[in-house]
Amino acid sequence: MKKYIVYLGILAVGLLLGWILFGGSSKEDTDHNHDAVTETNQMWTCSMHPQIMQPAAGDCPICGMDLIPAESGSDGLLAGQFKLTENAMALANIQTTVVGKGNAEGNTIKLSGKIAENEEANAVQVSYFSGRIEHLNVSFTGEEVHKGQLLATIYSPELYAAQQELITAASLKESQPALYKAVRNKLKLWKLSENQINQIEETQKVKENFPVYATVSGTVTEKLVEQGDFIKQGQPLLKIANLNTVWANFDVYENQIELFKKGQEVSVSTNANANKVFKGKVDFIDPILNSKTRTITLRVVLNNKDYVFKPGMFVSANIDSVKNENKEILSIPASAVLWTGERSVVYLKTNPDQTVFEMQEVVLGNQIGNEYEVLEGLLVGNEIVTNGTFTVDAAAQLQGKKSMMNKDGGKVMTGHEGHLGMDNNSPNKESDHTNMNERLKVSMKFQEQLKAVFNEYINLKDALVKEDSKSTSANATTLLNKLNKVDMKLLSDNKAHNHWMSLEGEIKSSATSISETSDIKSQRDHFKHLSSHLINAVQLFGVDEKVYVEFCPMADNNNGAYWLSKEEKVINPYFGSAMLTCGEVKQVIE
Repeated sequence: MKKYIVYLGILAVGLLLGWILFGGSSKEDTDHNHDAVTETNQMWTCSMHPQIMQPAAGDCPICGMDLIPAESGSDGLLAGQFKLTENAMALANIQTTVVGKGNAEGNTIKLSGKIAENEEANAVQVSYFSGRIEHLNVSFTGEEVHKGQLLATIYSPELYAAQQELITAASLKESQPALYKAVRNKLKLWKLSENQINQIEETQKVKENFPVYATVSGTVTEKLVEQGDFIKQGQPLLKIANLNTVWANFDVYENQIELFKKGQEVSVSTNANANKVFKGKVDFIDPILNSKTRTITLRVVLNNKDYVFKPGMFVSANIDSVKNENKEILSIPASAVLWTGERSVVYLKTNPDQTVFEMQEVVLGNQIGNEYEVLEGLLVGNEIVTNGTFTVDAAAQLQGKKSMMNKDGGKVMTGHEGHLGMDNNSPNKESDHTNMNERLKVSMKFQEQLKAVFNEYINLKDALVKEDSKSTSANATTLLNKLNKVDMKLLSDNKAHNHWMSLEGEIKSSATSISETSDIKSQRDHFKHLSSHLINAVQLFGVDEKVYVEFCPMADNNNGAYWLSKEEKVINPYFGSAMLTCGEVKQVIE
C-alpha cells in the first residue's frame, strides 16, 4: 500500500514540476504570438501623405520621409473614412438626411436651354446681279426691315449693257421678235419687274444704279457687305430673321429621352420675365446624340410677337405629367450633390452615432423639382450630407481621403488642375497635417487683414455681375494691394503659416491674371480659381462674418463653379444679366 502511495506522490510532484516548467512558457508563447499578430496587422503611413498605407515600416514613396504607425486602425475607420468634431459640425452648419423613396407622379422635369432664331423663318437677301454697292440703307444688325423696303442701290456694268441691248432690241421687235423676247427675259432673271423693263423701253434711257428691295420682313441678324463693296451675282447681302416665332433649344440627357415626345406641353420661363410663364409644345427631338455632352436637343417653338425672347437668352422649362408608370424612385436633395463635370458625388455618414463620413459616387437620373433621381450608388436608409457638403469635401481633401476632385484619395493640387483642394506639403519633417475638424486659431488682426482681401473680392464679383471688365481689372489690382498687406508674421502656428503660404500664392496668381486682361470671359475663368482658393482661406481662418458659398452647375461649360457672397440671394458672376439667378447656396460659413 505504501508503495502505491509513493508512486502517486511522485506522479503528483512530476505534474506540478511540468506545469511550472512548461505552463508559463506556453502562456508567454501565446502572448508573444498575439503581439506578433498585432504587429503584422499594423499599417504604416506618411505624416505628409496620409493616402500612403504600407504593411511595414520604411520610407514614403512620394517624399522619402520615415513612415509612422497609422492611427486609422485605432479608431476603427476605413481608408476612405474621416471624422469631424461636433464643434466643426456646428460651425459649418452640416446637416444630414436619410435617403428614402418617393413617388414621381405629378412632379416636373426641369430643363435648361437657350433661345435661338427660328431657322424656318430666316431668309438671306442676295443680289441677283453683280456690281458695286453705291448706297447701303441698312446701317446695323438688329435693324427692322419690311418687305419691299429699299435695302441698297447697285451699279452694275453688265446690267447697264443689258439695258442698252433692250433699247436696241425694242427697235427690232417687229423684225426679230425672238431676240426682243430673249432680252426682256434676261432682265427678268435679274429680278427686274415688268414696270421697270417697260420704263426703260419707253424712256429709251439707261439707268446706272438699280435698287435692291427686301423680299421678306424681319430683323437684320448679320450684315455681310459694306457700302462700296463689289459683289457677285447671287452673293448674300444680309441675313434677315423673322422673330415672330423663336426656338427654345433644351439639352436632354440620354437617360431622359424616353420621358419626352413630340407635342408635349412645356412651361417656359426666363430671368428677364421671372413672374411670367410661357406655354409651348415640343416640336422636335433630335434623333442624333451629341457624343461629347451625351445629350440630345429638344426644341420648343414659342410665339414671340411681343419680342419677349431674344436669341441667345437663357431659359428654363418645366414639363409636367412626365410618364413614369407611377413607379417609386430613390431621390435626394440637389444640395447634397457635388459635380466635377465627369462624376457626381455625395458624402455618406457611415455611422448614425458618430460624425464619420465617406465620399460616395452616384449616378443621377432626372431632376424632379429640387431633387435628383438616384440610379446607382445609394440605398434606402443611407444618411447623406445635405447642407455643408462643400465643407465636408474640403475636410476630405485636407485629410487625403477620397473627395470630389480626387476619387482615389491623396493630395489635391491647389493650382488649375485641382478644384478647391488644399496643399498638404510642408517643409517640416513632423506631421503638419491640418483637419477641417475645427477652424485654425489666428489673431483677430490677421482676420481683419484677410477680411479686407475678401471685401475687395466681393467688389470684383459685383463688377463681373455687371459685366464691367474695366472695373473687374481695377478691383483685382486693389485686391492684390490688400493681399500684400496681410502680415504672415501674425501666424505663429506652423500649420496656419504653411497653409497661408500655399493659398496666398494661388490667390495672387489668379488675381494677377484677372488684372492683366480686359476680356470678360478670361476674367471669369480666372475668377473660378480665385474663388476656390479664397473659399479655402475663409474656411480655415475666418473673416468674422457670415459668408455664403454659392454654386452654379452651368458655369465653366457646365462643369460648375463656386463663388463667395455676403448675401443669401444668388447673383451669378459667371453669366451676369444673361442668367443672373442661376445657382444655389451650398454652404454657410459662420
